Amino acid sequence: MNDATTPVIEHGTSESHGDRHVLRFTLRLPHPVPRVWAAVASAEGLPGWLAAADPFEPRVGGAVTLRWLNTDRDGNATVAPGTVTAWDVERVAEYTLEGVHGRIRFHLEPPRGDHVLLRFTNEIRGDDALRLDCLAGWHDHFHHLVDALDGHPADWSRWTPVRWAALREEYAAGTGP
Repeated sequence: MNDATTPVIEHGTSESHGDRHVLRFTLRLPHPVPRVWAAVASAEGLPGWLAAADPFEPRVGGAVTLRWLNTDRDGNATVAPGTVTAWDVERVAEYTLEGVHGRIRFHLEPPRGDHVLLRFTNEIRGDDALRLDCLAGWHDHFHHLVDALDGHPADWSRWTPVRWAALREEYAAGTGP
């Protein structure tokens, strides 16, 4: 149940040029910048809502491998090695990953009242089905981010694709949550 202090995850948007897609989400998070930064840009914070990060070298050119702790429809876990391609402490963390996840960028803006603005961008290559899968996947993970920031990291052993599947249907139909 949402109240005035619980962030609502708004539908992400996408822009496509052939098989290249840019996915965007904007989240208003009622937490201080250092807390949000730790969640999106540290080996300790990422597993609570997204993926284990090992290795994780927090600098431009550093190595990063994200190991998703949930699985796809067939029970496969994603492992995506890559490189840190932008790093500005408490402002920008960008990872360019091999495979379907492409480039992911977290951009934190200074607080606006009691909220930090997190702008997320994901650049991928693939068909429209992949675009919809990724929109639903990021949306689902951002629900986990909100929970993790509130002190309730994801219990990946209990994860199911139910919410992801519902979100996938919403994105395919062009309807909002």
